[in-house]
Amino acid sequence: MEKTDVLNREDMLELTRRMTVARTSFTRIAGAYMDRDGEIDGSFNTNFLNLSSAEKEKNLAFAKAIPFSKTNEQLQEREFSDAADARGMRQLLTGMKECGLKNDALMYTFYEIVAEHYKTGEEYAILVFHDRYDVPLKAADKERMGESEEVYEYLICAICPLVGEYEAGMPECGFLFPSFSDRSSDDGHIAVYHRNPGE
Repeated sequence: MEKTDVLNREDMLELTRRMTVARTSFTRIAGAYMDRDGEIDGSFNTNFLNLSSAEKEKNLAFAKAIPFSKTNEQLQEREFSDAADARGMRQLLTGMKECGLKNDALMYTFYEIVAEHYKTGEEYAILVFHDRYDVPLKAADKERMGESEEVYEYLICAICPLVGEYEAGMPECGFLFPSFSDRSSDDGHIAVYHRNPGE
């Protein structure tokens, strides 16, 4: 994937303002716990609204860390190339998004691809969130208008070191797919997060 355009900080903040227990519209969370060898040690897939308030708050913090990070430093927009593996990953992510994370076969394929490429030597968790955001129209003066312009359906992935038994810490890396550009879905791009941008 190639580095491309810059992300708009206001677009990212628009998403994160909704990531509270009271305002969230997350539909689902799925994930896997990976052992030191990159093998799946356990997984889950559940309706986000079925979580307790404490679990919602904890998981929202993981999800929010991706778009709330330093825009164009820790979070950078990348364009999908025409290479076969990039096309395959884009197709997989689109499938995960369109089924709302409910297809376990797709999820396990995704976890295995992450394990193949993410080499850490430590135990970690892969957390994936699904959301649909009814993007409101805004007037020229940026005042919010009532009706919706489009529904932005997206995934957030957070890859987190384990700090206890099946207990995730804050994300080391992750992504937002598709990218949110000019307050609209951009399927040709993905916003990739690294806590340490130099890595």
